[in-house]
Amino acid sequence: MSDDETMKHQIQMLTDRQQIYDCLVRYCRGIDRLDRELLLSAYHPDAIDDHGFFVGNPEEFADFFFSFHRDNQHGTSHIISNHYVELEGDIAHCETYWTYAGMNAYEPELTMMGGRYVDRMERRAGGWGIASRKCLVDWWGEPGDTGLTPEVMEMLKGAGTVGRDRNDSSYQRPLAIPRERQENPPQNQS
Repeated sequence: MSDDETMKHQIQMLTDRQQIYDCLVRYCRGIDRLDRELLLSAYHPDAIDDHGFFVGNPEEFADFFFSFHRDNQHGTSHIISNHYVELEGDIAHCETYWTYAGMNAYEPELTMMGGRYVDRMERRAGGWGIASRKCLVDWWGEPGDTGLTPEVMEMLKGAGTVGRDRNDSSYQRPLAIPRERQENPPQNQS
């Protein structure tokens, strides 16, 4: 393989890996914001997702989990970290570690879990999407208190609007920090 061919191959590999990761981030953002369109954009329409207590296609998945999260949590965070990919042309085998936190509508107030998404990703019509997924749970539990005062907890809310819809600050364009917060930051207030 020539140097040019090697470089093109490496660029394509890096591009594929980034597009796959972006797909997984769309999934997390879509499920946490209860944004159906965004969530479904992470899947191919004929995908199958096995989440242990749910198995079905993307539309069924969205119906089930949006209802589940609306009924049981005030807010959720699906966080991904370690991400391993084996590329085979238009197919990728992925293992992505996740951490889930849910602010419950009942006791305990907060539930945490960790595990891995094991995915078969496919590139179709130029775009990567989930074709098959197994959601594996490695651990769960109830965390202890943060130890932060109510005043500090209230200050944490000042950074922006948290919502399970498009009012969430993550949809703000352009993202801007208000001048008054910059000129009088909370850490300087007594």
